[in-house]
Amino acid sequence: MAHTRTVFLVLALVGAVGPLYFMFGHMQANGFSLGGLFTAWGANMATRGLMLNMLLSSLVLTVWALIEAPARRDYLPLVAIPVAFYVGLSSGLPLYLYLRARPLN
Repeated sequence: MAHTRTVFLVLALVGAVGPLYFMFGHMQANGFSLGGLFTAWGANMATRGLMLNMLLSSLVLTVWALIEAPARRDYLPLVAIPVAFYVGLSSGLPLYLYLRARPLN
């Protein structure tokens, strides 16, 4: 399980660095405006579809984590929820799996 956790942690880091690199690049070129970023995400049908896909997938992760946390009495993996919405599902999901896979006492 230790190797699996390492893979999840690496994926969470790569999943954060990649998208943030492009988002900050966009914001550097077009101004540091969240409104401008939201406008770019809705620029065409393809980007709207991708954005909706990411939001719905993050919502699924949220529902699953909120159902599972009380059953396991393990609330630490819930930190992955804001990561999924603010950084991206590519970071939030592997972070959730990394935290969930740790041994419980």
